[in-house]
Amino acid sequence: MVRKQQGAVMAEIVRKLSLILADTYALYLKTQNYHWHVKGPQFKTLHELFDAQYHELADAVDQIAERILIKGHKAPATFKDFEQLKRIKDGNSARSSNEMVIELADDHGLLVQDLNQALHFAQQHQDEGTVSLLAERIAAHEKARWMLAASKE
Repeated sequence: MVRKQQGAVMAEIVRKLSLILADTYALYLKTQNYHWHVKGPQFKTLHELFDAQYHELADAVDQIAERILIKGHKAPATFKDFEQLKRIKDGNSARSSNEMVIELADDHGLLVQDLNQALHFAQQHQDEGTVSLLAERIAAHEKARWMLAASKE
């Protein structure tokens, strides 16, 4: 019975990590899209901010996927997988720079909510490796959200 419960807990942790991975990848792609297409008076500042953020997100994608693998499961790794799991919407490169900033800040906020829920679950089940990863991701997304919010016009 205990082994069955442990298996259910592991499956739920992997499910939560897979959703976070898909949304992190979606945010990475959206941020890179906006990095390429941002225009306007804040071009240089936002182009550089988006560049730094999408590179950080690329590293995060790798860390989250590796955590899923460490847990003994296969990480979602295709556009089809991500499309089925993600909640973050694709970016629209026709948006104004301010709309891009607001949208990205909101997306980071969404990820913070999901990360907090996953963190609490991992804490309840003494999964300290996952707790550590999720806490680090929360801090990174909070900082990214703050930087974007401070860049709004």
